[in-house]
Amino acid sequence: MAIEQKVCLAGVQAIVTDIEGTTTPIAFVQETLFPYAREHLAAFVTAHQHTEAIQSILREVSAIAVRSLSVEDAVDLLALWAQEDLKITPLKTLQGLIWREGYGTGALRGPVYEDAAASLQAWKQARFQLYVYSSGSVAAQQLLFGHSNQGDLRRLFSGWFDTKQGSKLESDSYRRIAADIGIPTQAIAFLSDHPRELQAADSAGWQTVRLLRTQDLTISSSPARIPVDPGISTVSSFAQIELVST
Repeated sequence: MAIEQKVCLAGVQAIVTDIEGTTTPIAFVQETLFPYAREHLAAFVTAHQHTEAIQSILREVSAIAVRSLSVEDAVDLLALWAQEDLKITPLKTLQGLIWREGYGTGALRGPVYEDAAASLQAWKQARFQLYVYSSGSVAAQQLLFGHSNQGDLRRLFSGWFDTKQGSKLESDSYRRIAADIGIPTQAIAFLSDHPRELQAADSAGWQTVRLLRTQDLTISSSPARIPVDPGISTVSSFAQIELVST
C-alpha cells in the first residue's frame, strides 16, 4: 500500500541516492540488465580481451582468485559471480562495459520513476548537490541516467560513487563519501530502499529516508519485503520528501 505522510529533512546540503528500488524499478535491474550482461559476458570478454579495460579486469580477477587465470578461467569465474549476483568490483566494471554497448545500440533504455526525475530536477534548481551511490559501477550508473526514459539526467549529478568506496552496508563507506564531497555528515541525506544501507548511513551521521515502492513487494529478493524499521522515515515517492537547507 502507498505511504501518504511527508518527510521533512532540515539542514540538508546534499542528497545521495541509490538507484535500484529507489529511482528505478528493481525489475529492470533483475529482469533486464543482469540477464543481458550474463548473456553477453563471455562473448564480450573474448572479443575485447586485448583492450586495456578488459586486461585490467582480468588482472583484478586473478588477484582476487590469488592465482594467474587464463582468459577462459577468468570468464568462468566472472560468470559464476554474475550468477550469484556478487558485488565484486571487476564484475561490476565488466557489466558496465557490456551495458554501455547495449545502451549504445538501443537494446537497453533506463527506466527512471517520474517522481524521482521531477524531484531531482527541482532539487538541482534549488541548488542542492546531488550524488549517486550504487553497487553498480559508476559507468553503469551514468549509462542508465544518460539513456533514461526521462531524458539525459546526468547533468543533475555532481558526483558518482560505487563499490570502490566500500560496501553500502558499512558505515565507513558513507564517511569516506562525506569526506570526498566535503560536506558534514549531518548535512547529507541518503535515499535508498534497503534498511541495512540506511542503518549504515545513519551510523555515519547521515540523514536517511527509505523509499518503499509497492510494486517491488512482489519481487522475492526485494529489500521492500523487509519489515519497515520504525526508526527509519519511509515514503513511497520522492514527492513526499521536503528538503530545508537551513
